[in-house]
Amino acid sequence: MPRYSYGGQALIEGVLMRGRDAIAVALRHPDGRIVWATERLDSGVHGTRWSRLPLVRGLVVLYETLFVGTRWLVRSASIQAAGTGEEGDEGVELGKTSIAVMLGLTLLFGVGIFFLLPLLIASATTANIQNGLVQHLVEGLIRVAIFLGYLLLIARAEDVRRVFQYHGAEHMTIHALEAGDPLVVNEVRKYPTAHPRCGTEFLVVVIALSIVAFSLVGRQDPAVMIGSRIALIPVIAAVGYELLKWGAKHRSNPIVRAIMYPGILVQMITTRQPSLDMIEVAIVSMEQALSADGEAWPAGSGALARDALVWPGSRGDVGESAAPVTIDPPLPGA
Repeated sequence: MPRYSYGGQALIEGVLMRGRDAIAVALRHPDGRIVWATERLDSGVHGTRWSRLPLVRGLVVLYETLFVGTRWLVRSASIQAAGTGEEGDEGVELGKTSIAVMLGLTLLFGVGIFFLLPLLIASATTANIQNGLVQHLVEGLIRVAIFLGYLLLIARAEDVRRVFQYHGAEHMTIHALEAGDPLVVNEVRKYPTAHPRCGTEFLVVVIALSIVAFSLVGRQDPAVMIGSRIALIPVIAAVGYELLKWGAKHRSNPIVRAIMYPGILVQMITTRQPSLDMIEVAIVSMEQALSADGEAWPAGSGALARDALVWPGSRGDVGESAAPVTIDPPLPGA
């Protein structure tokens, strides 16, 4: 079994797997083929001693995951929209600036909806209550309700349901790799769609930590409370990453398993049982991620046909890519 904990994310009709030094992507092309590509991770700090420090490593992984994930989410959607297999006609490549702007706007929206809106609602509804803990409890409950409501709402869309199926296929394939099983459909399909290092579970941990952290700030002037929510987000994310890694490592402990169980429950929304052809795509993505890191495939793997994805600036090989990644949550590993 590889020494590195592999993770990934679902794309539009595809799966991205993140390895030690590279990512691999496999997509179900509109013509039915499985196409793949790999890219080196090159965030500027990737692989340095700083990137391996506790707390810092979580922020590096999160940054890389968001940037790479956004890049390939757009690419995968473009490929499905184009629907052709002609060389150089897979879609239009987004530049780093475009991706940065897109991520910035998305993060601003997320911070506003999931952190500041609950604060404003809780402050207004508990203004006449002297006990500041009540406000923080209400704020936390509102944040949980918005989070779960958002997931349940988007899960109703057909395209999102398919993404959630690929999410399940990604997790099942990682389970098979970690168990040392051959990466074949019949072996992968026996595993659950939930995984203890999932990005969904990371978000659950972040929400729980935010309730604790913001309660320590206490009831302050509105400007201080708003500023604290924004300033503490990277701290909460860094601590959340470490807790998720620790929880995954000690999941055999019944107490740890019980504490982390809400994250598994929420994955009942964000993962779905995949079809067999979706599992095939996840397997190819994992195999190519292993190859990109110089790792051997488990015995009995490699039975699926695949073609290199021709993309502007990329030849489908990590050693020849002319478009290295500058930086999903994968989040800590799934």
